[in-house]
Amino acid sequence: MRPIQPTLAFAPELLLAARGPADGIRAVIFDVDGVLTDGTIVVGAEGEVLKAFSTLDGHGVKLLARAGVEPIVISGRDSPPLRHRLAELGIAHAECGVADKLAAAERVLAVLGVGWEAVAAMGDDWPDLPVLARAAFACAPPGAHAEVRAIADHVTSARAGHGAVRECCDLLLMAAGRYAECLESGLGTLDAAP
Repeated sequence: MRPIQPTLAFAPELLLAARGPADGIRAVIFDVDGVLTDGTIVVGAEGEVLKAFSTLDGHGVKLLARAGVEPIVISGRDSPPLRHRLAELGIAHAECGVADKLAAAERVLAVLGVGWEAVAAMGDDWPDLPVLARAAFACAPPGAHAEVRAIADHVTSARAGHGAVRECCDLLLMAAGRYAECLESGLGTLDAAP
């Protein structure tokens, strides 16, 4: 049997930036369209909205939660498919259909008792900029708007909706020194987990 051990690596200076304060990153705010999805919105003849989500990203979000990092979703759009996916992932803290993402994020962080110095965020367009600018660590997918990529601490190699969120999650887990532990204990499915 081949040994299963970490092979993923990030630059030391990136890991240091992603580490956050002494007690680490405690929450991560994710946008949806263009981050958790590739940004495509399919609208059917009856007005129904379809979205495609990556299972890699979903597993990464669940690993973060298992490691004690609270995943938060702040989205300008709302839809039944989004609500269904959030429930599947066990994301308890989400603000959907909001115009002011910073105000929504501050409401959620106040409930959690988490300050911006312990928050990471991932977004792709102008409405995400106030959240990304406040976060201790900011990520963006490669297809994000130029202004978002300009303030991001890390632009992922993976595309939005195709593993970009997982890359962000893996980076944060590695920076916290939890990646190897998660790999060792996370070989089963997390789909049945709350």
